[in-house]
Amino acid sequence: MADVERAVQAKHGEGVSGFRLLRTNQEALAWRLALIDSARHSLDLQYYVWFGDKVGQLMLARVLAAADRGVRVRLLFDDLNTLLHDMSHVELRDAALARIDRHPAIEIRVFNAWRERSLAGRVFESVSDFKRLNRRMHNKQMIVDNRAAVIGGRNIGDEYFGLNAEFNFLDLDVLGVGPVAREASAVFDRYWNSEWVRGLPRAALDGAALEPSAAEREALAALERDARARLELAGQRSWQRELDSLPASLHAGRSRVHTDAPSRAESVRNHMPEAFRALMLSARQEVLVTNAYIIPDETFVADLRTLAARGVSVRILTNSLASHDVPAVNSHYETWRERIVDAGVSLHELRPDAALADALVHTAPVRGRFIGLHTKAMVIDRRRAFVGSMNLDPRSEVINSEMGVMIDSEALAQALAVAMEHDLRPAHSWRVERSSEGHLVWRSDVDALTRQPARNAWQRVQNVFFKLFPPSLY
Repeated sequence: MADVERAVQAKHGEGVSGFRLLRTNQEALAWRLALIDSARHSLDLQYYVWFGDKVGQLMLARVLAAADRGVRVRLLFDDLNTLLHDMSHVELRDAALARIDRHPAIEIRVFNAWRERSLAGRVFESVSDFKRLNRRMHNKQMIVDNRAAVIGGRNIGDEYFGLNAEFNFLDLDVLGVGPVAREASAVFDRYWNSEWVRGLPRAALDGAALEPSAAEREALAALERDARARLELAGQRSWQRELDSLPASLHAGRSRVHTDAPSRAESVRNHMPEAFRALMLSARQEVLVTNAYIIPDETFVADLRTLAARGVSVRILTNSLASHDVPAVNSHYETWRERIVDAGVSLHELRPDAALADALVHTAPVRGRFIGLHTKAMVIDRRRAFVGSMNLDPRSEVINSEMGVMIDSEALAQALAVAMEHDLRPAHSWRVERSSEGHLVWRSDVDALTRQPARNAWQRVQNVFFKLFPPSLY
């Protein structure tokens, strides 16, 4: 990556980074693999969840291969990760991860760990120490050789890269080369050295240490059992052609990587909501927001009215109930829907059958039954852009830690604005607006619905049920 950074700085000067949007799930996975395979010195990976599914094992195999080459690897997970095979299946993963941690070039640490490591112990502790364990690290980033970083919304799992046969996410990351990587690295180090982070419990390792080559073979063997995972370049290869062409595809800009404090103490106030709000309110002409999980408050709606009063165009894309993977969020978002529309916002909700699915979401030949939105992005006046992990809900505002990068680049902002406008088209999303009678209507290129769309009746039941719980949980 040193050659790529030198090419960017030779053209644009010191202090400038090059940025590329990772829009499709297939390219988001390919560039992660390319960066891992090309690493020479260090890999720092920080994720909310890194599942034990096929994508998770594929990426882990490539990380192990990098470690075998002598690359220093640091893996930082939220401890929720050690409890899940994927979002639907519980799997205690301490032992498996501890075996990887024994590699001489790899160190694994976890954020906000359970003290009890058995399943029963974790369940009991989740009840007895709920306030602490409810606070999670939602950050998502990887840094390669301190020269390149990927920051955005994707966790590591099949559905984030188009390889889940049930559903897949429309999501977004940005690849940055240059000073932005050092900014991201500073965030990583801040968390890595936090008192809220600890090493894996050594007691989890039962038996002899797994040799590095054996660890890699074990992960690759699991991949070979599933044709879907073999699709995406399962074997290592040279990425020199892609790296040689990368500088020409980068948009130059200056950046600032923002994050919340690692401490999840109740007295700590998150930084990210204030930074996001300041950026949004700085708009003079246009705001474009794509955010998967929105449960607003009075301040957010008042800000929308303020922008509208100044003549600023505001367009928002979020999940519909029909595209949602977390119906509880929709339960509390829907009570604000009319107020958002009445604040002068052009509100859109993603269709689960969006026409963009094959081009952007699914990785052929896998095709999920529906798609959902997972992106967290904003463009201001087509000059500045935000890409990160932060949702617009109480969990991101108060409970979890988040991060994101704000980029001052007209070229990148314009490219992101074009992509966001594409997703607003009626072939991909419903526009939510008032009818002449004053009722809300969901309009697309094929229908005009007077009831919020859902995939099935069970979603509607869930939507009612989760209203029984406070929105502050989500």
